[in-house]
Amino acid sequence: MNRSSKAAAAVVTAAGILAGGLLAAPPTAAGERVLWGSVTIPPGRDGIVEASGLSGPALGFGSSLTLTAPAGARVMGVPLTAAGYRGEVAADGRTAAYTATSAESLWETRTFPFVLAVPADAVPGTRLDGCVLRLADAEGAERASGGCQVTVGLPSPVLSRPESGVPLGYRPAASGTAYPGAQVTVSDQDGDEVCVDTAGADGHWNCAPGRDLPAGANRLQATATLNGVSASSEQIQIAVGSPTPETAPAAPVPPKGRGELRER
Repeated sequence: MNRSSKAAAAVVTAAGILAGGLLAAPPTAAGERVLWGSVTIPPGRDGIVEASGLSGPALGFGSSLTLTAPAGARVMGVPLTAAGYRGEVAADGRTAAYTATSAESLWETRTFPFVLAVPADAVPGTRLDGCVLRLADAEGAERASGGCQVTVGLPSPVLSRPESGVPLGYRPAASGTAYPGAQVTVSDQDGDEVCVDTAGADGHWNCAPGRDLPAGANRLQATATLNGVSASSEQIQIAVGSPTPETAPAAPVPPKGRGELRER
């Protein structure tokens, strides 16, 4: 972690949009505190980290706020379009910066978003080290520093069965896809566990309740968990109380060649 070098320096806060909650770093020997934020981004996806909460004297024209991407990640964009600031991403994607283009530009009055991309082969649950924020004046002298915590998340699982709107038996089978190796838990509308399975190497999983579900309308949702991170599917509406097509008795098939008798 980088902490501000002077007790009177401004404080930088990195706030995660996708997974929030500010984390306070331990105070330094001088009694300073640096606020940290976090963002969770699934493998192969983009997420946004915001820098905000700056305090201290206005730095004016030419001052800049720079983010250095953590190991393995890239900065993909600087989407702020407010007047008085110019955003730019380095060609290698390792850094990006906002620069004040007027003397009236005040860093503490806005939030500054940076788009980060996590590689597709990143392992869910790992934290990517080296995310650094640095605020400098027009001469390049550092006025504040901080960082952000980037955690590799999980892609949301898919709950593809049972189908919504189809009358179901009391123990409907569930199935879908999730990140390989993730534990998948299916829960009902009350948050009670319905069934559990582990996604195979191909990502597929399936399970069936060990108890009857209550009759009537209900909702099911699948939650995948791996290495301390989790993600949930969309909820599906179900109606319990009728046999499923798989368990309903088949209609008798008349013998071949026989049908209704016709009058002669």
